[in-house]
Amino acid sequence: MLFIVLVIGVFLIVFATTKFKLHPFLSLLMGTLFVGFASGMPLDQIVENINGGFGGLMTSIGLVIVFGTIIGTILEKAGAALRMAEVVLRIVGPKRPQLAMSMIGFIVSIPVFCDSGFVILSSLRKALARRAKVAVASMSVALATGLYATHTLVPPTPGPIAAAGNIGADGYLGTVILIGLITAIPAALAGYIWSMKVASKIEVEDDRSDLDYDYDEIVRSFGKMPSALQSFLPIVLPIVLIGASSVLTLFGTEGGIAAFFIFLGQPVIALLVGVISALTLLPKYDEETLTNWIGAALLDAAPILLITGAGGAFGTVIKNTGIADIIQSWDMGSIFSGSLFLLVPFLIAAGLKTAQGSSTASLVITSSLIAPILPTLGIEGAVPLALVVMAVGAGAMTVSHVNDSFFWVVTQFSGLQVTDAYKTQTMATLIQGVVTIITTMILWVILV
Repeated sequence: MLFIVLVIGVFLIVFATTKFKLHPFLSLLMGTLFVGFASGMPLDQIVENINGGFGGLMTSIGLVIVFGTIIGTILEKAGAALRMAEVVLRIVGPKRPQLAMSMIGFIVSIPVFCDSGFVILSSLRKALARRAKVAVASMSVALATGLYATHTLVPPTPGPIAAAGNIGADGYLGTVILIGLITAIPAALAGYIWSMKVASKIEVEDDRSDLDYDYDEIVRSFGKMPSALQSFLPIVLPIVLIGASSVLTLFGTEGGIAAFFIFLGQPVIALLVGVISALTLLPKYDEETLTNWIGAALLDAAPILLITGAGGAFGTVIKNTGIADIIQSWDMGSIFSGSLFLLVPFLIAAGLKTAQGSSTASLVITSSLIAPILPTLGIEGAVPLALVVMAVGAGAMTVSHVNDSFFWVVTQFSGLQVTDAYKTQTMATLIQGVVTIITTMILWVILV
């Protein structure tokens, strides 16, 4: 009966989100309350678990999400994302424009939301397509899939951070970032190949247009952009600090300068250092930048925080219904062996993503559902938990279609017909998801 209650609870969340367009935050709370009541949990414990689950997750990753969002907003508004794009284009060269767009998306979407990244890079995409004489659709899919790969797999993007927090991997964020970057490369490569083989055969209005998209003129139109060092530093510095802290902790180094770097590598401190470095990108220091830009970032972070906190409450209620005890009594090893377990979070996340459209909500809900199962399977420690996050992220890629806002951003800014968008964007995200879960399972065999 507990499992029936849980299935109905998940169904209520998806149904409220898709049918009634209710915000995922309220949908998650409704599902949480239903599971609590229907499982026979005492009323005072329902309230206690909701408050504890929400607050507990905010304690560990709330500020990390806020700081990551602030960094992304500043990079976007200060022109740093465009500077990063321009640097990648110089390195890759004009003869491989789709590869350049994929790499640009891969880097930019680590701190910047993929929707925003596609919009701000859209004019560069068109100009480069015109200069290189390649199909606009192929450039669009290359950029979109590059953005998508790191958006669902690499912190400090909110979705992967929330998933890590739900399964208890927030203390291993350096490992999650490293594994995420490794796993995202085949995902981005799959999207790039699809853009070359399939999307390049699709013609859109911009391919027939006489409008002159001059690449150099468009770059100049953005005005003075920050230096390459300034642009990359807010992304690279936190990752380096978190990675250094993870290495020092792994080798048991304590005291002196090592203790200081371990402190700097705590995710909340590392992301705060990233925010401070991002402040050097501000064109001026006034109310517009220091108040309005930061305020815009906080507005972007608010729904992510609420969904994440509600997911934490959902997971805590599930854990305390007794389902975890029932699972613990099973011989789970006879059901799932080795990397096969990774298919469970992948399929759950893929079902949720396809049904309700939000990758972040899919990551939050799935990680909340599977968290009680992990200890029963002996899945603990940095690398195994990081790979579980990757499996959830792989499902959260699968697939982007008409109920996903990113699908419409790509469609409208590229001039793609919906049927062509299904052939290009939707199929590309399906292939990305499958490639990512295969990569994750291979990494499990090698590393675990």
